[in-house]
Amino acid sequence: MIVRPAQLRPIPSFLLPFSQSPSQARRLHQRVRAAPIPPPTPFVPDAQTFLTLIGRNLSQHASKIPSWNALFSLTSTELRELGIEPPRTRRYLLRWREKFRKGQFGVGGDIKHVENGAAELRVVEVPAPGQRVATATLSPGMRKIVANVAAGLNTPSESLVPVKGVRIKGAHTIVGPHVQPLKGGKAAKIEVKEGLWEERRGHKIDGGERRQAEVRAKRRGEEKRAAR
Repeated sequence: MIVRPAQLRPIPSFLLPFSQSPSQARRLHQRVRAAPIPPPTPFVPDAQTFLTLIGRNLSQHASKIPSWNALFSLTSTELRELGIEPPRTRRYLLRWREKFRKGQFGVGGDIKHVENGAAELRVVEVPAPGQRVATATLSPGMRKIVANVAAGLNTPSESLVPVKGVRIKGAHTIVGPHVQPLKGGKAAKIEVKEGLWEERRGHKIDGGERRQAEVRAKRRGEEKRAAR
């Protein structure tokens, strides 16, 4: 009896180990790594301002980042080579960079009219479609918002939009984080300053989460021995 060897079938491509030439791998890495660079905004016109706003003393590294494009394209390794330490500071910068890329700004980030790093806010009346409101302080069919109005310009109310992160208290008082009232009480301003958008680090108590139980158990033991 003659036994014929079984006919070999090709192995499906998805079962084969992944392989690429060095040039293919390099092109793939560049394609994955590339991310859109967001345009600067009136409130955040350059890298120096961005680093100042997010705080944690990152503004001291502004001279190491030559341009806006570099700010949004440098990798974590390249930031480390530039001397931006410790690692948690780099992670914080990269996290804020991605938030800005997605349009997730801190207070004032959506402001359009800025002069010398400061923006003026005013309480204005804008049309409120579908609403008929009549009070002593509000015209019929209107509502109040806090808007950023360019100084000296008469902007149509229909084109004004509310500034995020601030609100109206009482009749015309503008309140919100880092909002500074102006003389007269009917206007306020927000200006660029160190740490305006800073996310504060949590304060460790008894060594933080990892050592908390150990530290507290040791303390209780010492208290018991001292009480004997």
